[in-house]
Amino acid sequence: MPYHLYHLLAFTVSSLVVLLSTPIVKKIGLKSGRFDPPGGRKIHQRPMVRLGGVSIFTGTLVALLLVWSLGGFVDANGYPLHGEKEYEIWGVTLGGIAFFLIGLADDLFSLSALSRLTMQTTVASLVWLVGVRIDFLTIPGAGLTQIGLLSLPLTVIWLVGMTNAINWIDGLDGLAAGVSGIAAVVMLVVSLFMKQPAAALIAAALAGAALGFLRYNFNPAQIFMGDGGSYFMGFTLAGVGVIGLVKTTAVTAVFLPYLILAVPILDMSAVILSRLRDGKSPFSADKRHLHHRLLRAGLSHRRTVLFIYVLTLWAGTLALAFSGIPSGLAYAAAATALLSYMSWRVWKHGRQS
Repeated sequence: MPYHLYHLLAFTVSSLVVLLSTPIVKKIGLKSGRFDPPGGRKIHQRPMVRLGGVSIFTGTLVALLLVWSLGGFVDANGYPLHGEKEYEIWGVTLGGIAFFLIGLADDLFSLSALSRLTMQTTVASLVWLVGVRIDFLTIPGAGLTQIGLLSLPLTVIWLVGMTNAINWIDGLDGLAAGVSGIAAVVMLVVSLFMKQPAAALIAAALAGAALGFLRYNFNPAQIFMGDGGSYFMGFTLAGVGVIGLVKTTAVTAVFLPYLILAVPILDMSAVILSRLRDGKSPFSADKRHLHHRLLRAGLSHRRTVLFIYVLTLWAGTLALAFSGIPSGLAYAAAATALLSYMSWRVWKHGRQS
C-alpha cells in the first residue's frame, strides 16, 4: 500500500473512533460524577464532563496501532524504520501516553502544579534519551549550529512548554481541539514534504482525533477534553515538530514548528510576561488570554473561536510558504486575505460595542 494511503487510513480511523467513543465517555463521566461545575473563570453555564481526552487519546492510539500492524511506519523510501528513527517514533508515542496519563490523573485527582511539572519534566527527559531531541538551532550568519549540552534543557522546555501552551488555550468550546487539529494537518503536510512519513502518520492520527472531537466540543460543547486531552495533544504536536521538522537538515525547517504553533506559544508568552509585570506568579489563573480579551471586546463565543482558528491557519500557511511547498505562497496569500477580513470585522465590531 502506498504510504500516503496509510495517512488517510490513520486520519479516518482516528476520527471514527473518537466519534463513536465520545458519547460513551460522556455517559460514563456523568454517571461517575466526573464533571466540571460552572463558576469562577469558567465560561460554561452547566456541569460538563472533562474526560473527552480519553476518546482523543484512544482514537489516536488505535489508529497508530492499526497502521503499525499493517507495516505503515516506513521511511521516505518505503522501508521499515530501524534504529534511531524507530526510537523517535516510539518516543513520541510512549511519551504521549505518559503525558495523557498525567493529565488524566489531574482530571481525576487534581494534582498540584509542582507534581504535574515534575512528572512532565521527567517524561520529557526520558523521551530526550531515546532520540526525541533538538540537536541544533539556526543562528543568523552561522546557519545550523550544534547546541551540545543545551539539547536536553531546550528539548524539555519545548516539550513541556508546548504541552502547557495547548492546555492554557483550552478555555472556550472547541478552541484547543480546533487549533490542535489545524496545526496537526499543517504538520502532516509539511512532514510529508520533508520526507518524514512516519512523523506525518502521528500527525494524521492526531488531526483526525482532534477534528473528530469537534463534533461534540464545538460551541455549544457537550463535553470537554480535560487536561488528559490537552496534555496529550500538546506533547504530541511538540514531539512531531521535533522528529518531523527540526530533525531535518533544512535551515528553514528548524523554524517551522514554532511558526505552526505560533498562536498558543505567543499567547502563553504574553500571559506570562503580563503576570510577571504585575508581580504575580506566571502560573496564577486569570483572564489575560487572547480568547478572554476578544470576549471582552464584544465578540461572541463562536466568533472568538473562529477568529483564533483563522489566526492559526494563517500561521500554518506561512509555514507552508517557508517550507517551499508548491503553491505555499498562494495559500499564505489567501489566508492573509481571510485574516485581514476577519480582523476588520473584529475591529468594526469593537468600535460599535
